[in-house]
This record gives sequence, structure tokens and C-alpha cells, in this order.
Amino acid sequence: KSTIKLNRSSNLKLLKINKLTFDFIIIGGGATGLGCALDASSRGYSVILLEKFDFCKGTSSKSTKLVHGGVRYLEKGQIGLVYEALKERAILKKNAPHLVKQVGFLIPAYNFFLKFYYFLGLKFYHFISGSLSFDKPKMVNKEAALKIVPNVNENLLKGGVVFFDGQFDDSRMGIDIALSADANKALLFNYMSVESLIKENSKIKGVVVEDTLSKDKFSINGANVINATGVFSKFIMNMDSLKFKAIIRPSQGIHLVIDKKFLNGNIGILVPKTSDGRVLFAVPWLGHVILGTTDTLVNEPSIDPIPSNNEIDFILYNAQKYMSLKPTRKDVKSVFVGLRPLVAKDLKSKSKDISRKHKIIISDTGLVSVIGGKWTTYRKMAEKVIDKSIDISGLDFKKSITSDLKISNGLKNIDYSKDSLSEKFYLSENLIIYYIRNEMAINLDDIMSRRSRCLFLDIKESVFIAPKVVDIMAKELSKNNDWKKDQLKQFYKLTKIYSI
Repeated sequence: KSTIKLNRSSNLKLLKINKLTFDFIIIGGGATGLGCALDASSRGYSVILLEKFDFCKGTSSKSTKLVHGGVRYLEKGQIGLVYEALKERAILKKNAPHLVKQVGFLIPAYNFFLKFYYFLGLKFYHFISGSLSFDKPKMVNKEAALKIVPNVNENLLKGGVVFFDGQFDDSRMGIDIALSADANKALLFNYMSVESLIKENSKIKGVVVEDTLSKDKFSINGANVINATGVFSKFIMNMDSLKFKAIIRPSQGIHLVIDKKFLNGNIGILVPKTSDGRVLFAVPWLGHVILGTTDTLVNEPSIDPIPSNNEIDFILYNAQKYMSLKPTRKDVKSVFVGLRPLVAKDLKSKSKDISRKHKIIISDTGLVSVIGGKWTTYRKMAEKVIDKSIDISGLDFKKSITSDLKISNGLKNIDYSKDSLSEKFYLSENLIIYYIRNEMAINLDDIMSRRSRCLFLDIKESVFIAPKVVDIMAKELSKNNDWKKDQLKQFYKLTKIYSI
């Protein structure tokens, strides 16, 4: 293909005309699936990726937006996990500098012992990262702390520690990885649902899919089938066999988005231990502040999880303790909820004690399921999954090259001088058309939530501009009024989940 763009209809033509057999069929278009698609296609294998909803519709668009080693794992002594994540943080910053930026955090200390304790911990964090791409941590007194984060609670404050980590736009990263995989000849599809697995002689040889837009069904054959469906892994595993005992405990993490005045600067706050021993972040992001997060085990995964009042109150209660300007429910512009795919030893495991380590499970029939992990380590995870799959399927081995592979910047030629539909965030007619033509945006939600981040930043404003956006989409996609009504209805239903 000459230009890099995600073009669903030309991908469909290729699929239908050629009746292709692929080296890799990847189920799931979040961080892990997209990472696998890029890893395998850049090695030179033929790849198809099938996503039931939209790319990064699930957990992968609902992270805390950090590319980080995980300060909290240091205290638990999980140094290997932190070291790998910090190594990957440096690789991500090198390969996607347009998306991964440095963000500073103040850890406020309310006694001197903790101040030294955190400083030593973060010196070690910086030391093991061996990374020149992030600034060194520094200890600050009360006066300096208040200069850096004017709205931190100064009552009994003894200063604190400032350290630096990585920050990114998660679903934008997903789309750029998809574009990179496309440039390496991978065929990617959103709105393509895997209905069943094809088996021959007790081995998986392919999948039956339904195009959820046209309702067409077809079979796709492949040497390897990779299940990268995160919290939904069990559904695909059950298509293969009901004897899997792996326990996936979805853990719900909610985030509240508030105005940037609550930090009054571009440095965030990190509280290593809240009232129930979890970590609290206040992160500056896209001109707003994200407060998070919770860790609540849920029994059944859902594609649009709903925050509980307890979770909302828990975050506000803890944020109020550490901020002089205290956010309340009426200050919340948006709430977004993600489900972490945690791998538990047993059903009694407590969420905050379950590690984010990933697990690769290979069934007797050759289905490769990958569960767990996080955005920061998506690349390394994908490399391990593809290595393992090559090994069990007997494909000729080709080495992974993603540690030196630049990620495409899909928006690098956008003209931002065009008029925006909103004063609160940038979304122009040009950009909407671009998302449709180049980035496989199909529904209003795709544009409002994941190509742009309007829904994540401000519900009221998103509801206000939605009719204008849908008009532009309908014109570009040649859709009628019924389609527009249906799109708005679905979107307004979704906005209720994101609002308090």
C-alpha cells in the first residue's frame, strides 16, 4: 500500500478476493493485540487483526495515561517488574517521541522520615532506569513544594520529593501502532467479531468471523491464533475448550477528570499510600487533571463498565485531603472506567496484591492466550507472545525488530489553524474527515472517545457538539437521518456512564 492509512473497505476487498491464509490471526485490537500485530508484521509475517468493537475501545483507552515503571511495585520488592517497565519506558519514548512526554510529580511528605524514605526509593527508581531521557528526582522543602504545586495541601507539609515519569495519550498510541502495523502490510479490522474457532485434527486452523457492520460471515485460516482480548479472554478460551482453569479477575479502575485549576501548574501529585493503602494520582493531561484510581474486583467484564458511587467518593475524599482547592462531585467533567485484566492465583486474591505481570497460556489445540500486563510493557509482551507462537507452530524464526522501530505519527500533517467546533478542545471538520478516511473511524463514539478525546475530557461539551460532528460524518459517509438519530442515541446513552 502506498499511503499509510487504515482503510476498512480496501482491507475487506483483499480479504474476500484472496481467501488468504495468514501466519498470524490476532483477536483483539487493544494495546496487546495491536502490539502483536506490529511485532509480527514488522518481522515479515502475514498478519490479520480482528477487533469486535473499535481499536482500544476497552481497557486500552482508559488507563491513567502514564508510561511508568510502577513506583508502587518497588515497595513490594518486585524489582524485576519495575526494571523491565523502565526499560520499556525508555524504548517507548525513543520510538514515539510525539506521544510520550515527561511529566513531573510531587510526592508531598507530612513528616521528615517519609520525605527521606520516598527520596531514597525514587533515587533507586531513577538508578535502575539507567535512563538519560528523564530528569533526576529531587528533594524539596515546603516553600519549593508550594511553588511547584500551588494547590497542594500545606497544612503540616514538610516538603516532598519531585520525580519524573512518562505520560502519553493511550488510544492515540493505539491508532498510531495500528497505522505502523498497516505500513508493514498487516490487515486490521475493527467491528469484526470472532464467532467460533476452526479446528482440524484437534488443532486450531482459523476463525469464523462476522462483520458486525454488514453482517457478512466468513472463514479465515491461519497458522497461529492469538487471543489478546484482555478481560474478555475467557470467552475465546471457552470457544476452544471449557477446561481452562485460568482465573482472570477484572479489576476496575475509575478516573475523574477535573479542571486544571485544581493543580494550578503542570506538575502532578502522587500519594503513595491513601486511606486504604492504594496509590492516588492527580495527573495533568490535555489541559485537564485526571484523578485516579481505584482497584475494585468485579466478577463479570463489560465493554462499558460503570463507576460506583463508593469509588467516586473514595477518589474525591482522598484528593480533598491533599489539595487546598477541594474538588467535589459538581467539579467532575467526566468519569472513565477501565478494567485491568489481572491474573490471579485464586479467587481470594486481593486486587492490589495481584501483580500486573502478564501470562501466556497455550492450549492443547495451539490457541495462544495472553492475559495481564500494562501499556508500558505492551511491546515486550508482544515480542514474547510472537516468539512463543513461532516456536509452537514451527514457522521459520525471524527476530523481533520493534525495539528500534519508530511508531507512525498519524496526525503529523494536520492543519490546526482550521476552525474548531469547540473552544474547549480542538476538533475541526477537517480532522473529523481525516479520522474517517485515514483512521477507520466508523461511529460517533470512535471520533469522540478515541481519535479525539472529547468524551474523556468534558461530557457537557461533547453532548453539545455531537450533532455537528454527526452531520459532518453523515455527509462524508453518505448516511441518512435515521443513521444520525441512531448514532446520537447510542452516544448519549454512553455519555450517561461518563457523567456523575
